[in-house]
This record gives sequence, structure tokens and C-alpha cells, in this order.
Amino acid sequence: MKLNWTKEALQRLQAIEDYIARDNIKAAGGFVDNPRKGRVVPELSIENIRELLHKNYRIVYLVKKNSIEILTVFEGHQLLKKDEVLKDKS
Repeated sequence: MKLNWTKEALQRLQAIEDYIARDNIKAAGGFVDNPRKGRVVPELSIENIRELLHKNYRIVYLVKKNSIEILTVFEGHQLLKKDEVLKDKS
């Protein structure tokens, strides 16, 4: 599944970046273009496999050089099944 941004979403993101840049240009760029915002997955402790928490879910992703790959999404009260994420990444 490819991640696509609507024109409106990109415009809003640009407006947010412009607003933050009024006070801190470096922070503005970091807000918009920082795939490492998510935390390192505690069960793995691998720097380029990170997760974001959304409501009751954990979204686990792999940070690559020029892209981000969503590895799995699951309920937040569960522990990550390492073999599901690492089988193709080793």
C-alpha cells in the first residue's frame, strides 16, 4: 500500500512548517522531515525500526535511506512478535 498525500494535506503541512519557522527554522524542518520521531521499538532496540502510537495501536516502521516501510500495526497492549518483523530484515 502506497502512502499518498492530498494537495490539501501538503499545503497544511507547509503552513505548519512556516509557522514553526517563525521562531525556529531548524525545528520547523525537523518537524516536517523527521522519520525518527517515533520511538525505538522496546522489544527490538534497533535504531532504524521505530514506532508511533495512535490511539490503541502501535505502528511499527523501518526507516530506510529514501523511504519508510510500515512493518506492522497491532493493538498497543500486545508485545511485538519479533519474527513477524525481522524475518525479511535480517
